[in-house]
Amino acid sequence: MANLGYRPIAHDHGAFLDKALKRRGFAQAYGALEDEYVLVRELLAARTRAGLTQEEVAKSMGTTKSAVSRLEAAGKHSPSVTTLKKYAHAVGCDVEIRLVPTPRSPGSVGTCRKPAP
Repeated sequence: MANLGYRPIAHDHGAFLDKALKRRGFAQAYGALEDEYVLVRELLAARTRAGLTQEEVAKSMGTTKSAVSRLEAAGKHSPSVTTLKKYAHAVGCDVEIRLVPTPRSPGSVGTCRKPAP
C-alpha cells in the first residue's frame, strides 16, 4: 500500500497574489477584504511560529478543528474578540486592538484624534 502520510505543499503567496491581481475584478474584491486577509495571515503565522496544528489549537481553545479552520479562513466569519483572545492564548500570543487616526477633511464627523501628551 502506498504511503499516504501528510506532506505539506510549498505555497508562494506573493507569486500567487501577483498572478491573481492580473485577473479582472480581483484587485477590487481583494482590496475590500484586505483587513480580513491581514488577520488570517497573522493567525496562520502565529500558529506556524508556535509549531501547532489546527487540532492542537482547537483542543487548547476548547473547540473543534473545523471551528479553527473557519477562523483561519477569510470570508463570512467575523470572530469575536473573545475568540481571538482564546486563539492568541493557544498559540502563545496576546491580542492588540488599536484605533488608528486616518487623514480626513477638516470638520469631518467621527474624526479620531490622537490623545494629548
